[in-house]
Amino acid sequence: MLARCSRAASSHFFHQLRNNNNSKDAAFKFISHQSYAKAATAAAMAASPILSSQKVFPSNSVVNLDKMFRSKPCSLALAPDSPLRIEEPEYEGIRRFVLKLLLFYSKQSKSIRGANVVYRRIVSQVDRPAIYEVFNLEKTFKMTFSLLVLHMWLCLRRLKQEGKEGVEFGQYIYEIYNHDVELRVSKAGVNLLLTKWMKELEKILYGNIVAYDAAMLPEAKPDELPKVIWRNVFSDDGTTEPDDTASQAIQAMARYVRHEASCLSLTDKEAMFSGNFMFTSLENLSSHARR
Repeated sequence: MLARCSRAASSHFFHQLRNNNNSKDAAFKFISHQSYAKAATAAAMAASPILSSQKVFPSNSVVNLDKMFRSKPCSLALAPDSPLRIEEPEYEGIRRFVLKLLLFYSKQSKSIRGANVVYRRIVSQVDRPAIYEVFNLEKTFKMTFSLLVLHMWLCLRRLKQEGKEGVEFGQYIYEIYNHDVELRVSKAGVNLLLTKWMKELEKILYGNIVAYDAAMLPEAKPDELPKVIWRNVFSDDGTTEPDDTASQAIQAMARYVRHEASCLSLTDKEAMFSGNFMFTSLENLSSHARR
């Protein structure tokens, strides 16, 4: 039952994205910034009541944000001899024969395994302490969810460049993401009305993706992406204005997003479909920026 619901939600979600085709106005047709902010805050508060207070952005960061994410973009694909690579298992003899009968080597099975690896790369970047330290963020349910959505968008945006095949592969990632978010919400203490909150979080995901796409269009204003990042990641209600400390972190995250988007565009199809790529290490950048 859950699997059928997940597939139905996935098909509806990607159908909506294709219909809007990166239209800037679509973000407001589907969900306004004000209603998005209310939904985000409500969902986060349901998962963790302590999120009702306004976040405070630390001002004592030892990371020089102005120095970060200014390097030339490059492919994020892992080297062939990298110990971080995850290769397809190769079996011989009777075991391989049986696995072929069980469709282990079918295109769908390979896609599902690849999607799992891609999602693990996303989660690895989002769950590491470095991303919170570098951008002066509190690690709360809402913040982690916002970063998860941001990195999901980065991957789905790259996969759309591969046409229909990329969109279909993205659906597998979305189903894995949906299951993971459900577990995270339950772990945060929300067991009643879980379906309602999952629908709200799906709206937030969709609204975020459309807003990020619009902010990355060639005709978008230079300050559009920082504004979207402020609303989607940093702000609790989408109405308050960032202070100087938050503004510096927002600008740094905007450069990070553009840098990762460019790097993913340079990452080859095989790496994207197998999950053999890694987002830019923020641990290394953090130590470098302290010098």
